[in-house]
Amino acid sequence: MWVSTKAQYGLRALIEIGRRGGDAVPLKDVSERQGISQHYLEQIASNLRRAGFIKSVRGARGGYRLARPAQAINAYEVVTAMEGSIAPVSCVEDDHVCDKGNVCGTLDLWHRVDTALRDVLGGTTLADLILESERQEHSRLVQLEPVFPSPTA
Repeated sequence: MWVSTKAQYGLRALIEIGRRGGDAVPLKDVSERQGISQHYLEQIASNLRRAGFIKSVRGARGGYRLARPAQAINAYEVVTAMEGSIAPVSCVEDDHVCDKGNVCGTLDLWHRVDTALRDVLGGTTLADLILESERQEHSRLVQLEPVFPSPTA
């Protein structure tokens, strides 16, 4: 399975929007903080809005906010909304694709991989990702604290 930049950026955009609580977040802010082209981010936001993850807020303080609580959105939903299928091979979702299923030595492997992907992504909420993002940022800030040179003799 290959996760496209669309799904990766979609999750990153949701994390950025979710970190702001209920405030509307302009895409320009998300674009700058995440290093994502604003034009590409507009396309991604359109997909996220259609999928029901975000809603737009008009006006001078407009932008986007989460349409549901971060705890109610999981990574599996987002990735599949952006990607479609996440099956590692096509026969996992459609057993009519391959006529070798009855003699395939790898079919069970691909089903286990598919189950593991669904379990990990489905068990990870946007709230989890926001918390992890905040931990990482805090860790970077702690590392950036000034280190004073030791006095020379």
